[in-house]
Amino acid sequence: MTPKRKNRLMLVLFVIFGGVTAVGLGLYALDKGVGISIFYSPQQIAAGEAPTDKRIRAGGMVQKGSVKRDQSSLKVEFVLTDYKQNLNVIYEGILPDLFREGQGIVAQGQLDSEGVFRAVEVLAKHDEKYMPPEVAEALEKAGVDASGEQLESNANYQLEVSQ
Repeated sequence: MTPKRKNRLMLVLFVIFGGVTAVGLGLYALDKGVGISIFYSPQQIAAGEAPTDKRIRAGGMVQKGSVKRDQSSLKVEFVLTDYKQNLNVIYEGILPDLFREGQGIVAQGQLDSEGVFRAVEVLAKHDEKYMPPEVAEALEKAGVDASGEQLESNANYQLEVSQ
């Protein structure tokens, strides 16, 4: 084998080995949930669909009158709702400027054994009209709008079913 072919063979083997290593590390990260957090609504969490040992995202509206701030630390407790189910959230840190009661948020964290969501990050919408797509979809599935009012199509369906 000539030195030129030997160098090409080494280069090809190096590229193949590097590609296999990259794919293997990527699959390992996906399996362990590194960098991936699946969105769950309070209704899905209450139904037991969310895992307790992995980082997830939970979203909904901050229930009015539910925000409790600890005076001696940055700890904040509030209730996240999709107007069908509620989820207690505990967060320790600085909240976004746009965080307030009645607003849509997405929190990232883990459920503890008591069913309380321990958030490590809280994201608030960035303007008056924006609603995170996951939160909008969860509220739509629950049959309510952002203010908690029953959606018209869902109200008509419930009237037809009850008659």
